[in-house]
Amino acid sequence: MSDEHQGGSREGPEGRERPDGSPEEPGSPEEPGSVGEPAAGPRTGRQRLVAGLWPPRLTRAQLIVAVLLFVLGLGLAIQVRTTSDDNSTLRGARQEDLVRILTELDNRGQRLQDEKRGLENQRSELETSSDQAAEALKQTQEKARELGVLAGTVAAKGPGITLTVKDPHDQVEADSLLDTVQELRAAGAEAIQVNNVRVISDTYFTDSTNSVLVDGHRLAQPYVFKVIGNPPDLEPALNIPGGVVQTLEKEQASADVVRSQKIVVDALRPSEQPDYARSSQ
Repeated sequence: MSDEHQGGSREGPEGRERPDGSPEEPGSPEEPGSVGEPAAGPRTGRQRLVAGLWPPRLTRAQLIVAVLLFVLGLGLAIQVRTTSDDNSTLRGARQEDLVRILTELDNRGQRLQDEKRGLENQRSELETSSDQAAEALKQTQEKARELGVLAGTVAAKGPGITLTVKDPHDQVEADSLLDTVQELRAAGAEAIQVNNVRVISDTYFTDSTNSVLVDGHRLAQPYVFKVIGNPPDLEPALNIPGGVVQTLEKEQASADVVRSQKIVVDALRPSEQPDYARSSQ
């Protein structure tokens, strides 16, 4: 039988021939199922947008900006959380407690204004005095007495309060007593004595076995604070919500505050001369 067929194609090892006798290119036969498929058309705008965004291509600058924005957002979240906690504490306070807190803030502002006016008066006296040397000596002596009270080298007396802390279960630690001193200072205390120890700027509190040490001196119970200052400022500062009195009561201790028009602070500290510092005048 002849290898040729009329109107047909001839196949060989090199491939098939078209009906017109021209050979087909290798690999050009149509695959099954591909007949009638439309050619791929142009992509839509949405497809181009997706192709441009994914997968993401981050530059170094974009990565740094993203990290900075994350840190900023985290900081803002923490600040909002802290502010919310503070507001929730005040939100749950009673009306009289809020009034007491506002009064304490007003008193602190008034004390600062009084101190400012005192300094301005001293300057005016120095500038207008006929004998400026004598006036300067007078103010220097007064300042020396004030510094002696703050340094604990001279005794002091005046109105104030007595705070007695009883701790039968030995639950009060040094931190609580230090917080008490700091709260009193913030309320305007000018001289403080704990039992027989004068409290000054560098006083420190440490815990010991079933006791508290102040500047290395062991305190016996009860802890008695003698404080000179304005009683209407000192007592409310200790009784504010979450303040010293409530904190001590949570530690199963009692805190009694008594106002007095005459408090004597007579525990003294030795006068110390600096080893290296000298006056520049």
